[in-house]
Amino acid sequence: MHHPSRKEFNASFSEKAYEQFVKAIDSDYPGQLDFRIAETPVFIPIALKNHIISACEEIIETLVSPGFIKQTERAVPDNQRVPNENGHSSFLAIDFAICRSDAGELIPQLIELQGFPSIFGYQAYLSETFPKHFSIPTGFDYALNTNDYHAYIESLKALIVADEDPEQVILLEIFPEKQKTRIDFEITEAMIGVKAICYTKLIREGRNLFYEKDGRKIRVKRIYNRLIFDDLAKYPDVETSFKFTDDVDVTWVGHPNWFFRISKFALPLLKSQFVPETKFVSDYSQSFPSDLQNYVLKPLFSFAGSGVKIHVNKEMLTSLSDPENYILQKKVVYEPVIQAPDGLVKCEIRMMYGWPDNADRPELMISLSRLSRGEMIGVDYNKNFTWVGGSACYFEK
Repeated sequence: MHHPSRKEFNASFSEKAYEQFVKAIDSDYPGQLDFRIAETPVFIPIALKNHIISACEEIIETLVSPGFIKQTERAVPDNQRVPNENGHSSFLAIDFAICRSDAGELIPQLIELQGFPSIFGYQAYLSETFPKHFSIPTGFDYALNTNDYHAYIESLKALIVADEDPEQVILLEIFPEKQKTRIDFEITEAMIGVKAICYTKLIREGRNLFYEKDGRKIRVKRIYNRLIFDDLAKYPDVETSFKFTDDVDVTWVGHPNWFFRISKFALPLLKSQFVPETKFVSDYSQSFPSDLQNYVLKPLFSFAGSGVKIHVNKEMLTSLSDPENYILQKKVVYEPVIQAPDGLVKCEIRMMYGWPDNADRPELMISLSRLSRGEMIGVDYNKNFTWVGGSACYFEK
């Protein structure tokens, strides 16, 4: 996107350097990398950077508005509501497609948002690793609102660990060793001393939670939550002394209820030039747009792209038994903007925020990018392609 930087990077790129880059990551964290890294980072020019940040601020205005919690009460399923919800999410991730306006300018268009942590540890590590193997132009930063890698780690530690002993703070997942993002768990532990603990390993005694380590029973005071109900539902026969919805004496860093509130459910509440038209299907009263080929249908309570329909017709909409639980979103047209050696590649940017309990607004920390040649962003649409996958972003200063 930043043409001089792209030209410089591509001129110096080699397959051998890319292979060494991936091998170096595997050497640091053997067997933990379970997804494809794109051959290139994304270089974002300052005009687009400003548009992206403006788009985020407009979205955040809705999230901090006084009526937001009331408007999103229905988003939290009654049987999945967790006690002791805090006043706002601890995390915010906002995904944008990079598109081109009618005037020819590159602009962001919102795809998804979530009140849930992303791969904060891995993205900083990846952004530090790229320059060790490739030529990264000067005048660009990956860390947003911190000065360097060490300051970023301190900021992440303050958010997740706060004033507690890191040993009494856990990253909660179900079978973390099997998760695709497990490399982030390893990096997070190396960065801030917080270990990934399986949901099945927690011990409940009254309102207190414990886990065992080296023969010791350790009290859990803070939970950095990476567990969602969708993943938990994959293991219906698991027996535990702690149930996710139990009332326990812990501080949630990323309370589970905010995963539902700040999700696809919030999209119809947002109004911005950077947000495609989005409505609950139930709000159409059977009078649907005549150009349904330009819309995508998404179920509210399904995640990671499950159940999304990109070829929509009226019969599909009228047959829904619960239209209030689906949204119809205007499609965006991704502009192929990343010049690969063999053509152009589409790009999606995720802006990643931390939100301390005592802060009025979330604080921008870092980002990630996903490159695609397929019909949609995602592994299933990019098999056997190169210059696709997850990557880092460097923003022009």
